Amino acid sequence: MKLPLLKSSSLVAVLSIFGTGCADLAPLQNAGVFGAAGGATAGGIARASGASTGESIAIGAATGAVVAAVTYIIAKHQATERQHRIAEERAQRAYAEMSAKRKAEMKARKRRYIAVDTEKNEKTSPGAKKSVMIWDTQSEQVVGNNVYDVKSPPPVGSTAKFDTYSAEYVGSGS
Repeated sequence: MKLPLLKSSSLVAVLSIFGTGCADLAPLQNAGVFGAAGGATAGGIARASGASTGESIAIGAATGAVVAAVTYIIAKHQATERQHRIAEERAQRAYAEMSAKRKAEMKARKRRYIAVDTEKNEKTSPGAKKSVMIWDTQSEQVVGNNVYDVKSPPPVGSTAKFDTYSAEYVGSGS
């Protein structure tokens, strides 16, 4: 068997086992696992691209910290009807008040989603600063029924990752 085929087959097997084993981890555990995996991957790519050992370690460590932070700061649960309604109202108001220039910039950057605050409730994770939902600017409705509890909200106007959505954070929309 050829070495490249063996390596790629082994990698697929390890990633399959790794992916299914992480399904029931807590957010902090996911942060550690994905941060370490992301850092190792980035460091390996840097080393293969000609970076020195020290540089590749620095790149891997920095990347791992960023991946861990992004994964760790967000917890997810199902929204109540009230949370859904509040998010819908705030998002509609925020989008209606958004300038035509800003809407055009979002469209040009292919940013279709905005993240808007909703109220915290008994399901909110301890230590969460904000509870956020995602709103689709094309369909003009809340996407799904997930609330993301954020320990450290991004600055208003910045883009953040929530599950598979990259959304511009608008806060409470006022």
